[in-house]
Amino acid sequence: MRLVLINPKTPESFWSFQWAVHEILPGKRAVNPPLGLATLAALCPDDWDVRIIDENIEALPEAIAADIIGIGGMGVQASRQKELMARYRGLGAYVVVGGAAASLCPENYEGLADSVISGEAEYIWPEFCRDFAAGRPKPLYRETGTVELCHSPVPRFDLLDLKAYSNATLQYSRGCPFTCEFCDIIVMFGRKPRMKTPPQIGAELDALRARGVQSIFFVDDNMIGNKKEAKKLFAFIADYQRAHGWPFAFGTEVSINLSQDEELMALMRNAGFHWVFIGIESPDPASLKETGKTQNLREDLLTSVRRLYGRGIEVLAGFIIGFDNDTPASFEQQYQFISQSGIQTAMIGLLSALPKTPLYERLKREGRLREGMEESDNTRVRSNVIHKTMSEETIARLYADVYRRLLTDRGIATRIKNKLAYMGQGARRNSFTTAQTLGLVWRLLSKGIFAGGPRRIFHFCRSLPLSRPALVPTMIADWIAGLSMRKFASDHLWTAPDLLDAVQAKLARTLRQGEVWISRQSLNIHIGQEMNLAFFRKSAPQLSKLLKQSQASIILSIDSLPNEYCRHLEKLLRRLAKDGDRVFLQISEATRARLGLDLSAFQLVASP
Repeated sequence: MRLVLINPKTPESFWSFQWAVHEILPGKRAVNPPLGLATLAALCPDDWDVRIIDENIEALPEAIAADIIGIGGMGVQASRQKELMARYRGLGAYVVVGGAAASLCPENYEGLADSVISGEAEYIWPEFCRDFAAGRPKPLYRETGTVELCHSPVPRFDLLDLKAYSNATLQYSRGCPFTCEFCDIIVMFGRKPRMKTPPQIGAELDALRARGVQSIFFVDDNMIGNKKEAKKLFAFIADYQRAHGWPFAFGTEVSINLSQDEELMALMRNAGFHWVFIGIESPDPASLKETGKTQNLREDLLTSVRRLYGRGIEVLAGFIIGFDNDTPASFEQQYQFISQSGIQTAMIGLLSALPKTPLYERLKREGRLREGMEESDNTRVRSNVIHKTMSEETIARLYADVYRRLLTDRGIATRIKNKLAYMGQGARRNSFTTAQTLGLVWRLLSKGIFAGGPRRIFHFCRSLPLSRPALVPTMIADWIAGLSMRKFASDHLWTAPDLLDAVQAKLARTLRQGEVWISRQSLNIHIGQEMNLAFFRKSAPQLSKLLKQSQASIILSIDSLPNEYCRHLEKLLRRLAKDGDRVFLQISEATRARLGLDLSAFQLVASP
């Protein structure tokens, strides 16, 4: 049996660190490999021929010779996921879909795939394999019980090109004991953390060590959800590291209460954990109470972050703006906290309501969900949450401004200095060879620092920890992260104030019976019975420019389309497809049927 597993292309965001991966890091093409697909491959029958294709590091073939094509994906990959399902089913392949998005909302995939795998795969995927081999696969396999992680196999790391990624990935636990209103983790995995055994982790480390991996990210949503068991694991990993010559450097995700447990911090540091990602969300206690994040209220958050620094553990963090309690002053509060804390990888997101979370259900009851909005990527200037007091325009403007201030050369350097002032020794371990390191530093200097001119060179120099040279790798890594985030923000968040107006004015000259107007951060185009070719000639470059240089959306509404214009519309849509998640189409079913184009890349809205 031939099975091809596909990880769809992930839309660019802060999380992808695209500038750093493509321009600075030696030989890397993406940050993390698809661990879920590697685990799925290990659950297949031994005589199956399994292949993994990650679209983030290699192009997909137009046609794939396989008995089954499996497509995974998180929420942000859902649009591409559906596009690939349509493509390969259209070519006659048997398509099965799974992953986080299909697990949370399997109903969204009904009729789009031949089989849907909803939930943790350890038990239901082997069931699917047996059914398929017997010729009777079901349309839906849904895990309704509790998966014991002792039954999870060592992932098929041999099917991944691990050298193409910045990190290899492992998973120790699933579930989180906390009750944050906005989070879907407890919806999918529950509040009682389940763990693999230390020997299981040891076997996975053996497999990665055999492949020369040095940097590992534990993808647990909260690795210390069960602190007693986590301490046993960290002690085991420390023994493993000593026995094998300290081959690994680790990072993971934890809750802020790590900072209040001296033993736990020491065990993590002794095991080789150099950084942690923490959901700080907000420095405002009222906002934390509102969302149920009470674990962040036990101590001053700035004190907690600095204590972690002092133990030699770097902090990456997530922040959220848009709670009901938030006001325009909350943006300044977030800016001041992030700057003072020295957190360079500060992922600020607008509050988004994920399906089936308590937040989603509450806002649905209150009529405060914005329809047709992408809810899985919250690092954009729009959200599906309608705020109680702030307008969408105000939130978008202030959100972009926070990043604009944080990601100036001064802002990057100031945070580095604020971090290093509290940093313990040896926080950052270099996993590259000497030659690779020298090349990395040269690329940073030539493509990042010198390219920024005298001002950036000055701030780079003032951030050098001359009295503590052991911290230079931390400083270098923070400049890479900061400039990568700056590149994304400049491409996607910072719109020239008059760009929407300019595009609107140019297109208005080409529309006769149509209209073009601006609402919120959207360019609305309504085309009636009459149109001319000038619109199609001029709109393609203008609309492409708008999508590329801003985070604006386009709403294109067409009452009817004469046959002679279909091919011109097809050319326009092909040009816009790359950013199709921000293109909303209101086109009749009859017109869609006449277009020889896959419209799954776009947001389709019912015609008025």
